Amino acid sequence: GLERAPKAAIITALNKSDTLSRSARENFLARDILLVSALTGEGIEELIARVEQLLPESPFLYPEDEISTQPVRFFVGELVRETGLEQLHDEVPYSVAVQVEEYREDRSPLYIRAVIYVERDSQKAIVIGSKGAQIRRIGESARAKIEAFVGTQIYLDLWVKVLANWRKKAGSLSRFGYQLATGKSK
Repeated sequence: GLERAPKAAIITALNKSDTLSRSARENFLARDILLVSALTGEGIEELIARVEQLLPESPFLYPEDEISTQPVRFFVGELVRETGLEQLHDEVPYSVAVQVEEYREDRSPLYIRAVIYVERDSQKAIVIGSKGAQIRRIGESARAKIEAFVGTQIYLDLWVKVLANWRKKAGSLSRFGYQLATGKSK
């Protein structure tokens, strides 16, 4: 319960600090709440410094040159999703999921087919844009990021599909790699 001391250190960070009034900022800072802005980068260095102070020293758990236990396809999907959110964050906030359906290294250039899922037809129209202009921009930017990541030229084949209310369905969340919190402590 809340009456017990926490077993782990707690850092509270509030995003969107760039939208707060001066008095709200002072109130949060007085309570030792870190104010950060993902948009401007404000407070990020302080947050990283606080986390680093709390991390225990330990030997590497993985080889030094291994950046993740996730497969490359995972990062490809995340780069497409990131690009979509960067370009559409005001119109389609958090309603974008990406699934890499095909990743073929046996072709040159490397062939990747990914589907961008949204929850409504109106969001699909926004992602595609007038005459396909928006999906082209997303594709061009994502392709550049993916090529830098994988170190080779790629052909990125993007599709947009509607999966109604996917964020509210456990099966859809699981399909896109999200783990549901059960509320049970381990």
